[in-house]
Amino acid sequence: MFNYPGGKQYKPKEQQPVRHFQPTYGNRGMTLEEDLNATNEYYREHGIAVIHKKPTPVQIVRVDYPKRSAAVIKEAYFKQASTTDYNGVYRGKYIDFEAKETQSVTSFPLKNFHEHQIHHMRHVLAHGGICFVILRFSMLDEVYLLDASHLLTFWERQQAGGRKSITKKEIETYGHYISLGYHPRIDYIKVVESIYF
Repeated sequence: MFNYPGGKQYKPKEQQPVRHFQPTYGNRGMTLEEDLNATNEYYREHGIAVIHKKPTPVQIVRVDYPKRSAAVIKEAYFKQASTTDYNGVYRGKYIDFEAKETQSVTSFPLKNFHEHQIHHMRHVLAHGGICFVILRFSMLDEVYLLDASHLLTFWERQQAGGRKSITKKEIETYGHYISLGYHPRIDYIKVVESIYF
């Protein structure tokens, strides 16, 4: 028998059954953004493409300095609505794309996109740029590249009172599956090469 300091007696709890590790989405790997950032770094290091994540423009309003060596942002606002997540150059062509994930296994909700992003994609296409979205079904760990022209069609269908999502079957039909690897993790340039060049 053991006692705590002060004389209180220690009583062991009933032993809990051993729980086996179950992989979940949260511990299954990196997020889509982390995977794409690692992929883009690989492309830059190997001279394949120059693609970067766009910084979100923020206006800092109030900063506190609790220590001389540290600053804490207390208030900030987005300067303007951001456009898409990534842009750059591949084989002399401008590339612009958005990356989104969903937990759904049957469809991709269009509410994940914003009007200003759709507007931006229209402009990129009108000027001859390569524009697409990379969609991840996180529960299935499946990634697809969908050309922006198809996304715009589904967006217009929604605006006309139709479906508020793109079915997985439609993504499989109009999109392009991207197999996951190690280096690079999401080799979307291989798909870009086969579709646009």
